[in-house]
Amino acid sequence: MVPVIRSLEEQRIEFANGTFIATPLAGLIAWTVVGIAGLVLPMQITVWVLFIATGCIVYLGMFISKFTGEHFLDKTKPKNEFDKLFFFTVGQAILVYSIAIPFFIVDYTSLPLTVGILTGLMWLPFSWIIKHWVGIFHTLTRTTVVLALWYLLPNHRFIAIPFAIVILYIITLLVLGNRKKIA
Repeated sequence: MVPVIRSLEEQRIEFANGTFIATPLAGLIAWTVVGIAGLVLPMQITVWVLFIATGCIVYLGMFISKFTGEHFLDKTKPKNEFDKLFFFTVGQAILVYSIAIPFFIVDYTSLPLTVGILTGLMWLPFSWIIKHWVGIFHTLTRTTVVLALWYLLPNHRFIAIPFAIVILYIITLLVLGNRKKIA
């Protein structure tokens, strides 16, 4: 059987018609765990919870995608260049730990700031792909709020920042759930 060749625009529309629930839900869960850790655990453990929980978002998203119908690892669905691009943005988010770790070594309280902002940058190209403002909103709001909270609440950085990100994920999930599908 000869594979059907779809234009890049057809692939973009196909990608944009996805639900996009699994990854933000995974982020919401991970950052909730970090915020709870900040409330109840010693700081030496909380920093490890932040590293591990946020580092697992992509894997948790892959797992959740089985239940949301997104099936990230489904080998039977047609190849889509925008799926590849999205996974490259996930890779970019993981690579930013190379910025976060040196700052963490100098000042451990920088961790919610650096990881909170840098891992949220993947929403910008996502917004371009789906031609919807939600990714721009997520990235800009997340950057602004995380930075503000880092300065305003220095003694509560491991609590305020994670829970602010959780609230932002809730808003993002609501917007994604209510956006119109691209025809």
